[in-house]
Amino acid sequence: MIITRTIVSCHLIRPTANVIRSSLPSVTTTSMSFFSTNLNENNMSDIHEHHPQPPQQWATFHGKIPVLQTDTNIASDITTESATTSHHRPMPNPTTNQNFYGESPRVSLLMELKDRVGILHEVLKYFWKYDLNVSRIESRPVQRHKNPWRHEKDDQAVFDFYLDFDGTLNDPAAKKLLRDLAPLTEKLLVLDEKDVHWFPRHVSELDLIAHRTLDAGVDLESDHPGFNDSEYRARRGELARNAIQHRWDQPIPKIDYTKEEIQTWSAVWDRMEPLWKEYACKEYLHSLQLFKEHCGYSRNNIPQQQDISAFLKERTNFEMRPVAGLLSSRDFLNGLAFRVFFSTQYIRHHSQPLYTPEPDICHELLGHAPMFADRDFADFSQEIGLASLGASDEDVQKLAHCYWFSVEFGLCREGGKNKAYGAGLLSSFGELEYACSPEHPGAENPPEIKDWDPEVAASQEFPITTYQPTYFLASSLGDAKLRMREYCERLQRPFFALHNAQTNSVFIDRPVRRTKGAP
Repeated sequence: MIITRTIVSCHLIRPTANVIRSSLPSVTTTSMSFFSTNLNENNMSDIHEHHPQPPQQWATFHGKIPVLQTDTNIASDITTESATTSHHRPMPNPTTNQNFYGESPRVSLLMELKDRVGILHEVLKYFWKYDLNVSRIESRPVQRHKNPWRHEKDDQAVFDFYLDFDGTLNDPAAKKLLRDLAPLTEKLLVLDEKDVHWFPRHVSELDLIAHRTLDAGVDLESDHPGFNDSEYRARRGELARNAIQHRWDQPIPKIDYTKEEIQTWSAVWDRMEPLWKEYACKEYLHSLQLFKEHCGYSRNNIPQQQDISAFLKERTNFEMRPVAGLLSSRDFLNGLAFRVFFSTQYIRHHSQPLYTPEPDICHELLGHAPMFADRDFADFSQEIGLASLGASDEDVQKLAHCYWFSVEFGLCREGGKNKAYGAGLLSSFGELEYACSPEHPGAENPPEIKDWDPEVAASQEFPITTYQPTYFLASSLGDAKLRMREYCERLQRPFFALHNAQTNSVFIDRPVRRTKGAP
């Protein structure tokens, strides 16, 4: 007998003899990818102590999205389609509005069942009887200490079943269901909503975090090359305001880059181009050629983010979004869950074109953007993003370290040589050669190169102002993605998360309250 930990998205389950033939069966997943987790058995309540839920009503958000109102306070936060304008759209309450994008309200149960022939059929028949739709079933064996005084044949295997069904505890059918299930189970608990760190449920909610920059894009340190240049600072302020005003459903405005800015871009391009040919991975070189053909990439032209975003959207369903400055690790990684990359729009100071103390468009557009045109790399980035949703501060820090040693400074093996796929390397002429060249020029000691292992990378410290003393080497981008996915599945997550590309929203498998750090 095989028991698997799975998610099933299905219509009403009507069990028959053809479906369940013997003891607890394994459940087949759908073709959609998802992130599994080790659920903790907390936030539970006995069914007799559960408080009634308030009545629920539907409204419309942005004139496009059906919104489920969970209490009367939400009504003031929602604007109906007739009252919505394209410039001033009130956002719904991001903490209490649980079923934000058309999801039916659902109840989560934990049932403990003894393994015997037909037990799952007996349980599921009541969902059929009361016409309740089961949306998820997850099973796991219960680990129990053996009783030395009992015969081994007397010890029946016991399994925990996590099960979701559409509806609320106020529904008469749900009350009858719980009443009938109780005698069949060793344990029957309703899983309460869990308080988690706030995270976006739909791409539109990125509007709530895009302005939460750690710096405003214009707050330059005294040692910044442009600190005393008032014209440069004014330009940074203009671009920062444009980014802050951007909304999720609007095209990215075109920027008319100055002659001085283009000259800075050209200086970086000329220095990096021969190094890319020598040390960049084949995926980067292939994508860079596509960007030259479709996105206006050249030494004499700074490409527009809207053109890049449109091309990526068609190729890998990734897109760019302008941001005024640096975001927190949590907010930045949350964007990747929706296949959205937050990108700055300003460029480094012209006095030092080969140096920048912070990410700029040379780093974003020459380092990051081409790699998002590769499917494996795009999926890899989203793996990290989805794992960050609702995660603890400790796990977000681990994921940020994994991001640093892969998306920023990752290496892969190609043709017996080390090649770069990390943007921090692909946009830095000195460190790219230091990391990939057998001679490792530019530093007194060669770097340590470790096999790519997210578990190790998650706890590896790193400097931010010098060359990296340690790099991680993957056998391929596909291998890097697979190992990252396996690592994310082992994290203690409060829920399963699945990105729905059609609605650009995130499905989670149990109700939660997004209360911690809500914008």
